[in-house]
Amino acid sequence: MGGPEEEARKTIDGLLAEAGWVVQDRDQFDRNASLGVAVREFQLPAGPCDYLLFIDGKAAGVIEAKKTGVTLSGVAEQSDKYMARLPDHLARWDDILVYDYESTGDETFFRNMRDPKPRSRRLFAFHQPATLREWLLQPDTLRGRLRNMPPLIKTGLRDCQIEAIEGLEKSLGEDKPRALIQLATGAGKTFTACSFSYRLIKEAGAKRILFLVDRNNLGDQTLKEFQNFHPPGAANRFTDTYIVQHLHSHRLDPDAKVVITTIQRLYSMLRGRELDAEDEEESAFEKWERADAEQPPVEYNPDIPIETFDFIVTDECHRSIYGLWRQVLEYFDATIIGLTATPSKHTLGFFNQNLVAEYPYERSVADGVNVGYEVYRIRTKVTEEGATLEGQPGFPVPVRDKRTRKVRYEELDGDLEYEGKDLDRSVVNPNQIRTVLQTYKDRVYTELFTDRSGEWLPKTLIFAKDDAHAEEIVLAAREVFGEGNDFAKKITYRNTGESPKAMIKAFRVDPFPRIAVTVDMIATGTDIKPVEVLIFMRDVKSEGYYEQMKGRGVRTIPDADLKAVTPDAKTKTRFVLIDAVGVSETKKNASQPLERKRTVSFEALMEQIAMGRRDEDAMSSLAARLAAFDRKLGEEDRQRIAEATGGSTPRDLANAMLDAIDPDKQAEEIAAIHGPMASKEQEDAVIEQLANTACEPFDKPAVRNLLKDIKAKTDIVIDEITTDEVISADFDLKRSEETITSFKQFIEDNRDELTALQILYNQPLGKQKLTYAAVRELVTAMSDKPPYLTTANVWQAYKRLDAASVRGAPVDEQLTEVVSLVRFALGQVDALEPFSNVVEQRFNLWLGREKKAGRDYTSEQEEWLRTIASFIAANAEIAPTDFMEAPSLSDKGGILKARQLFNPRFAETLDELQTALVA
Repeated sequence: MGGPEEEARKTIDGLLAEAGWVVQDRDQFDRNASLGVAVREFQLPAGPCDYLLFIDGKAAGVIEAKKTGVTLSGVAEQSDKYMARLPDHLARWDDILVYDYESTGDETFFRNMRDPKPRSRRLFAFHQPATLREWLLQPDTLRGRLRNMPPLIKTGLRDCQIEAIEGLEKSLGEDKPRALIQLATGAGKTFTACSFSYRLIKEAGAKRILFLVDRNNLGDQTLKEFQNFHPPGAANRFTDTYIVQHLHSHRLDPDAKVVITTIQRLYSMLRGRELDAEDEEESAFEKWERADAEQPPVEYNPDIPIETFDFIVTDECHRSIYGLWRQVLEYFDATIIGLTATPSKHTLGFFNQNLVAEYPYERSVADGVNVGYEVYRIRTKVTEEGATLEGQPGFPVPVRDKRTRKVRYEELDGDLEYEGKDLDRSVVNPNQIRTVLQTYKDRVYTELFTDRSGEWLPKTLIFAKDDAHAEEIVLAAREVFGEGNDFAKKITYRNTGESPKAMIKAFRVDPFPRIAVTVDMIATGTDIKPVEVLIFMRDVKSEGYYEQMKGRGVRTIPDADLKAVTPDAKTKTRFVLIDAVGVSETKKNASQPLERKRTVSFEALMEQIAMGRRDEDAMSSLAARLAAFDRKLGEEDRQRIAEATGGSTPRDLANAMLDAIDPDKQAEEIAAIHGPMASKEQEDAVIEQLANTACEPFDKPAVRNLLKDIKAKTDIVIDEITTDEVISADFDLKRSEETITSFKQFIEDNRDELTALQILYNQPLGKQKLTYAAVRELVTAMSDKPPYLTTANVWQAYKRLDAASVRGAPVDEQLTEVVSLVRFALGQVDALEPFSNVVEQRFNLWLGREKKAGRDYTSEQEEWLRTIASFIAANAEIAPTDFMEAPSLSDKGGILKARQLFNPRFAETLDELQTALVA
């Protein structure tokens, strides 16, 4: 038999050999020739099968080969007839064959007949014989064990974490290949991952779990989390029992149970290439914003077989993971578990819409896991409108070389007009940066944090456009605030002095620096709980990245830890997002299509060529840019490039690339090496070699960096002349308006459902007898479902919109504050004030009425009455049992003392007091 099926078999033979199988014809049959033997055309009772697989000399599985393009879902039925009966005398592992593969060579499906519900799944290649033998020796399969997990020990887990683990395990028990968990930033995603990883290894016998992170420094953070994780009921910490490896080289520890790495490193390992350390330091959010391109395909690598990992956890990975890098995930025969704070449509699509647990940011704020935020918008003239820098003869302006930062003075040819978007890219206006920072300084204690002493600026994180912009901001911040170097620091990869890790730690736990300026190092994942202000001095177009950046401010922090770094702070109840560029107003592209051809930057093109990209588009594009680049070069720079490349100028590099993709040149080369009768394989090999040779100079980081540096020698004009002024600076009231509307709608929707609302809606003041249970039911209902309202947030919104009617702030954790809110929203009272204030006023009035009625109280009785009033203020009601249980009352002598003091009117007094204070 020839033709397409024969082609498929050649490919399958190659794949089997790569995976460690010895492939034999039937007449060469020796089942003990190796641990794994695949015999072609083996006769079975139902007819000859394409390949019969022997492991340790015993029949274990079958491969059904089909020509490329055949859809395989129906082929399994054909395999079934071979699987059902085996010749009586054949050495075998089981009565039927255990493993069933169908393959075209391009696509392979696999089924393990010992699984609870055997289902075919797609594979990248074949399993290695040793793996299949290991599975045969186990009493049950991984999928079988996942169905019988012991109940979760819930100690030390939050409700949202329990929901995530149980949802995931249910999905795994149903053998779903992908599962997505949404947990708001700050809800403990990594802790949850440690918990389920421990259970998958200990209870389900997972061989190894891969943990993918967005950047190398997040890998350090994940490793630390595993080192500190103490599984409930276990004697030791996770890393005392299991090996956790954070990959810094290309060697996998064979004994590691958890492997942490970036996808960039894994990709280069599969391709057998070295990785530049810097490639792991930049966030994929940052990097792949700039360039979406095809990656050269991954090929089977016997050193890292497809069964290396049973599970892959992708932590807050950028959407490119599911587009650009998707082939790396799909290389492994592993279930993929996604963790995200903000799922985009692409992420949901990649995970087959299988969202096993949802815990959004709003819900986390309602639960007190995170804090809410307010937007404070600063608009300045130059940011909004740009400016014109007049070129005057005899008046040179400063111009800075971006690379060396050296300043020289040049006269402008004419007037230089620039727009807001040109700021800090081609023009820097120090006055604009100073104006934004000065506005922040002027308003921080008068509008943003009115309860502070003014001695300690709240910890502030500023997002800059690039390293040079960050530098300008740091220098301006020290000057505007009149402080020394330790007050404001730049934390980016290009820091030459202190290590970024040490600086992040200082920003987190030490009083100084007060301001950190970053480009992308702290934009995702890095945990800095004391941050109370985020200033955006750069716009961000990606919804996911914006949410990640906002997430740096949401973390709650114990009061004592906050005071340790910000001594005059009391409690972190919110953070302020200062928007100096309109980031909160620009349209975000949550759902850009992944497969789009877009202009890729010069730098990114070189990176992709270095990673192995060889398509014509990329090579001709880079060649065109190199040729254009060469035209602008001075002789000195051209010489520097030639030295680094071993004699080639950018033009030479461009010509070599164009030659490599020129069909005529390719034909010449093929003829020179193989003559006129070259086979397709020989032709392909020559073409590949031509491309590799032309692209070889870009494998060297030194060449890429030199080209980047010389290209970056673009100048940036410094506009010291145009002054800037504030157009407006105030809170964005849109969020507050939405909150109030939602609250009023909630009251309207639930007026007949919730007891407290029935009473407050339908009874006049003075007749509203509330109970603690009814108030608690109301507060829970508010925060349980979208839009997840909390008393503090609604109160804050009223304060922003109608400050004159709001007096004081609600007492934290006091449920009765909601009564004041509802009464104010319904227009029953004119002012919104803490419930305890209302109770105190009413108490004084009641005491006056009592005196008029001739009932005078001793000072001891009055003190008791005030304690009772405080209890009612916090709980809406009081009962005799409270006198025994509440420390404020039981410490005074409890029910016996109270009865003795107020006899014979004890019950009557309590009832009157409750009505007077609350109803």
